[in-house]
Amino acid sequence: MAFNEKKFNKIFNVCILAGMTIMTVLLTAFKLVSADTGRLLLLISAFGSIMGVCSTVASANGKIWTFFFGFFDVSIYAVACFIGAKYGNAILHAVYFVPMQFIGWYQWNKRGNSEENQVKARRFSRSQWLFYSLIFLVGSIISYFILARFDRESADAFIKWAVVLDVVPMMCNILGQLLMSMAYMEQWVFWIGVNIFSILMWITTYSKTQDSYALIYVVKYSFYLINSLNGLRIWLNLSRPETAK
Repeated sequence: MAFNEKKFNKIFNVCILAGMTIMTVLLTAFKLVSADTGRLLLLISAFGSIMGVCSTVASANGKIWTFFFGFFDVSIYAVACFIGAKYGNAILHAVYFVPMQFIGWYQWNKRGNSEENQVKARRFSRSQWLFYSLIFLVGSIISYFILARFDRESADAFIKWAVVLDVVPMMCNILGQLLMSMAYMEQWVFWIGVNIFSILMWITTYSKTQDSYALIYVVKYSFYLINSLNGLRIWLNLSRPETAK
């Protein structure tokens, strides 16, 4: 039996959206019962997470609506990161990701994308791989030393792992969003990195604070990771020489 990609993608998208929504609703309801404070933030975080998974599913399928859903996701996430003392990610989402939703919508429209059609994807050359790898490395090192100066919890540690868990997804986010707006397949390498390190970051946050909203983000990025692997598969096809321009 031949593989029906359209049917598979439709079933996969429904499973991701339904799974994320059900898990978020159940977790939120459970935490609302036991939470004495922070109920408003819990509800807002839950809504942002659902918007986020809608955005990533649309992105994986090359649909421009990713930027509409993404606006709500990144705005709410910026607030949650600030409250959770993840200042690198908070600043990143507020001053970079929010405006990039509008830029991305504009850029995808320029590449002939519409509400119905998939974006025309591209791939890196060898020189581009080297260039963006160096940007990631240098940016991570600079960001680490800047943010480490503000970390008070592990002042005597040689390597401040809490800062590492903040810096790596921050840099992956920056490059992932840039490459996404430019319709490069390689964005998914960075999104996978974002999701893995974000899961670790929020697990660490929950273990220290027991804040309910942190669990929502663990669930959120777990679904993101599954979706990003499917997005990589789809964009490998979208960026083939015979389909990409």
